[in-house]
Amino acid sequence: MSIRAPRKGENYELSVDLNSEYRDKRKDAIKRVIASMTVGKDVSGLFPDVLKNMQTDDLEQKKLVYLYLVNYAKTQPELVILAVNTFVKDSEDPNPLVRALAIRTMGCLRAEKIIDYLCDPLQRALKDENPYVRKTAALCVAKLYDLKPELVIDNGFLEQLHEMVSDSNPMVVANTVAALTDIHTIATSNHPPPSSSDPAIFTITSSVLSKLLIALNECSEWGRVAILNALARYIAQDDKESEHICERVVPQFQHVNGSVVLAAVKVIMIHMRSIRREELSKQLVRKMAPPLVTLLSSPPEVQWVALRNVNLLLQKQPDLLSNEMRVFFCKYNDPLYVKVEKLDIMVRLANDNNVDALLSELKEYASEVDVDFVRKSIKAIGQTAISIESAAERCVNVLLDLIGTRVSYVVQEAVVVMKDIFRKYPLTYEGVIPILCANLEELDEPEAKASLIWIIGEYAEKIDNADELLSTFVETFTEESYQVQQQTLTAVVKLFLKKPDSSQGVVQEVLNTATKDCDSPDVRDRAYIYWRLLSTDPGAAKAVVLAHRPPISIPRTTVPPALLEELLGEVSSLASVYHKPAETFIGHGRIGADSVQRKGSEFVVSLYVEFPLSVACRLSDDHFTAQKALQTVVAGQQAENLLDFDDAPTQEGQPSGLAATQILPSTPAAANFLSGTSANPLDDLVSIFGGMSASGVVENAFGGFGSMSPPGESHVASPLESFASPTTTQKPQEDLLGLF
Repeated sequence: MSIRAPRKGENYELSVDLNSEYRDKRKDAIKRVIASMTVGKDVSGLFPDVLKNMQTDDLEQKKLVYLYLVNYAKTQPELVILAVNTFVKDSEDPNPLVRALAIRTMGCLRAEKIIDYLCDPLQRALKDENPYVRKTAALCVAKLYDLKPELVIDNGFLEQLHEMVSDSNPMVVANTVAALTDIHTIATSNHPPPSSSDPAIFTITSSVLSKLLIALNECSEWGRVAILNALARYIAQDDKESEHICERVVPQFQHVNGSVVLAAVKVIMIHMRSIRREELSKQLVRKMAPPLVTLLSSPPEVQWVALRNVNLLLQKQPDLLSNEMRVFFCKYNDPLYVKVEKLDIMVRLANDNNVDALLSELKEYASEVDVDFVRKSIKAIGQTAISIESAAERCVNVLLDLIGTRVSYVVQEAVVVMKDIFRKYPLTYEGVIPILCANLEELDEPEAKASLIWIIGEYAEKIDNADELLSTFVETFTEESYQVQQQTLTAVVKLFLKKPDSSQGVVQEVLNTATKDCDSPDVRDRAYIYWRLLSTDPGAAKAVVLAHRPPISIPRTTVPPALLEELLGEVSSLASVYHKPAETFIGHGRIGADSVQRKGSEFVVSLYVEFPLSVACRLSDDHFTAQKALQTVVAGQQAENLLDFDDAPTQEGQPSGLAATQILPSTPAAANFLSGTSANPLDDLVSIFGGMSASGVVENAFGGFGSMSPPGESHVASPLESFASPTTTQKPQEDLLGLF
């Protein structure tokens, strides 16, 4: 009986081929090892066999072996030492490609045991006669600094890098700038940050600036990006220098690489702040438009990045692309994320001259099959109506045409948009209301229902059957969402205040339901407030519920001004794509309160340097506002409890109004709050009033809630009875004054 020999594995076969006496067989085996490594197979056991093939004149085979070493150096740090002699020997090879490959690989290994052997070859490479080797060595210094900064400083590599900025080869200059920028970023992220004289700090002087501008037009596209990013960090001495930088950077707008174009735009936007000549600023803005438009012919992913940056630029320069509306029209094959960004930009570019073309385009989009895109298109029509008053009527007509299609999601989004238009232009488009009410049965989404209920309540006196329309929502009150419940409650109260004779039953029903059967504390508390207002002072109820509301508007920017300036300095990076500071998604993944406070204080300081008088006045206004807010809260705390229906006597001898705030600064929390040095104003406010409540100075604002009698008790006046007899004189309640 014969015994079968054990089967050999794939790694065994590779090991045999790696040790073959034939060169072609060994090279083919290395290729198969790299292929297995690429698909995720573990071939670390072949490390010694692969290492034997390092010493070869075949450059392709040497690259493959080096690739293997870089991948498995962390798991086999002891065996990597065996390759040191070969690395040192290759760093002195006559072929510059081999010398650069050895330096690059040694820098990428990131093994502690091999770092000390890297210094001597790196010293030679930084002074190599071949520029390819020098530029590779410059990047290797940055990698070494990330691993062991003290080794880089002790060997004087940083001083050599600063000297290499003056290199005659632009490729070397660009890579040196990239290396110095990385080292600068690492050094400044340390706590405490190093002094400005530290060689790790890359300070761009006027002499360095001229060398960078000379190398800018002659290096590769990635080198240009590195130099442009460095130019964005440079602080010009005067407006003439800023003009000079802009003039030298403008030719980069014609580059085929989108990253170079956006980096050039960033430099121009930063240095335009120092330019005082308006003609030159307008000229630079005009020159930005064509390259940005060209980026829209790129693949969708690049388009989206360009659109996000364009959106940011338009918030700073609204006239940047005022004549380029049509290039942002959506194509049939555009992905949804590109279409959404184009819609936002088209609304920003809308004006009296192009609004007709925009509305025609948006109406076409509303007939697309993508529901999300249709909704956003209808919303864009409403935004256009709000931002351009002269085009509002045309926008309303387009919305009416869309409502006539009787498509459910189109009708519902149009109703929501019409609500915003009514808020912007009250008493202007009342003729549309019957059409909206006729589509009541089409609505099944909470936002659409709430919008139509708001319209009915706002124009209740002009809708004959308003009570019937609202009654349908009152009957299903407990089944509706909280958003619809709140709007129904408010709309019924508005109806009652405008038509008391015909709506007594419906208001009684909705108040009873909201106070007894509703699960939402917000809705229930609002019902109690309305009940109290109606039962005590109808005049005050009218003043509160039917108060005039200012018209809405669309903000020109979606980010605060200080953040906008920061993001413009980060154009072509992830910060400008996300429209968020880098701290929110780099590092710990969130931005802390101390970071926000520090950024705010830095912005105030920078403003104070430019406009000291204005900032001083603003700070004094903020202090006065804090003092006034504190007084208001104290007055509200000392007022009669809004939800306490029992007439409890007020405490005598207690300070009120302005006098009450005189005792507050005695506490450290209040002193910090008033002086503006509070680390957490919310905690300070809680401690202020928590302590006062404990000491008996202020009665707990919600202390009377537990003693509140049910609305059905006999001693509580019915809102219908009190409102139906307006001749009865009622003393205005202090709780209303304290609240409103």
